Amino acid sequence: MAEATIKSDMFVWEGVDRHGKRVKGEMSGKSDALIKATLRRQGVNPLKVKKKPKSLFSSGGSISTKDITIFSRQLATMMSSGVPLVQSFEIVGRGHENKAMQELILAVKGDVESGTALNEALGKHPRQFDELYVNLVTAGEHAGILEEILHKLATYMEKTEALKSKIKGALFYPVAVIVVAFVITCILMIFVIPQFQELFSGFGADLPALTMMVINMSIWFQAYWYVLIGGIIGTVVGLIQLKRRSLKFAHFLDRMMLKLPIIGDILEKSAIARFARTLATMFSAGTPLVEAMTSVAGACGNIVFYEATMQMRDEIATGTQLQVSMRDTNLFPNMVVQMVAIGEESGALDAMLSKVADWYEQEVDDAVDALTSLLEPLIMAVLGVIIGGLVIAMYLPIFKMGQVV
Repeated sequence: MAEATIKSDMFVWEGVDRHGKRVKGEMSGKSDALIKATLRRQGVNPLKVKKKPKSLFSSGGSISTKDITIFSRQLATMMSSGVPLVQSFEIVGRGHENKAMQELILAVKGDVESGTALNEALGKHPRQFDELYVNLVTAGEHAGILEEILHKLATYMEKTEALKSKIKGALFYPVAVIVVAFVITCILMIFVIPQFQELFSGFGADLPALTMMVINMSIWFQAYWYVLIGGIIGTVVGLIQLKRRSLKFAHFLDRMMLKLPIIGDILEKSAIARFARTLATMFSAGTPLVEAMTSVAGACGNIVFYEATMQMRDEIATGTQLQVSMRDTNLFPNMVVQMVAIGEESGALDAMLSKVADWYEQEVDDAVDALTSLLEPLIMAVLGVIIGGLVIAMYLPIFKMGQVV
């Protein structure tokens, strides 16, 4: 038991094979002695074995979900073509353009080469291969359909990432415009309006109320701009940290987000789509329903759906049907519950869940497109009012002087 807690390290080795050819590579192990013993069993006389410095992938590096998706698809294709697993890792790893991803693949290859099961080798890198990924690979290894599972994983990740990108794109546009508008307003308040203020000081006449209000705002900006910007950044960072550390606040925030007009509807449909897609993928891989629900809960992306899914898991464990436990949460629309019920009765639950996921992913696409179309003129109008209001406030005294003259 004590040995299981010892952490494996990555080693770089050089040696001579049975034919006298000089070879080198990488392998994961608990010590250089174990690496040398493993190499000798493989017919390699080790000449040099040394611990490899920590690489990018050990801290997350620059490995993206897209890299993992491509790796899964390539590995599945290699295995479907009859290429042995270790050789498939070698080919995919050496051919990868991302250095961090290449090191990760070769590290997993080294573990597999030394006799570690694939699911255990992947489980050593939880930042890149999450619980869902490892569970599905485990199911694929046990059922002898690993290449099919890897194809399903790649498809699942492609669809999930496409859904995330769609939502992020919809939220990025208004946020980006608001940030740009804020920066422009700050520049006007701090640098431009003071020039007008100096010009107006020699007029010797009362300024319009709108102009005076803008000038007073400019004076405040010049004195306390760092307080405003620091307060905004501090608030955003504080809310993010509070959500991470406080389950109660995270639940409150996610529930409030679901109640927002338009945005809440998109987030709810997105959570249902992720729930259905993840459960369909795991169920089709042969993962028992109770075990699958834990991974499904983590994939929903909303703590309200996470807690509901965990509640469903507990009910299913006591013999309750999936459709009944879904209805008890009061989160899933009647159409989704009915589709699941048909799937359970017909023995085609994974197919029905896939249809639900397809439907809600399309619903999210349509809702995001509608939101973008609605926001564009609205944001332009708000920007026009803010920037135009500042410009008019500065030119009102000039117009007033022209009328007097």
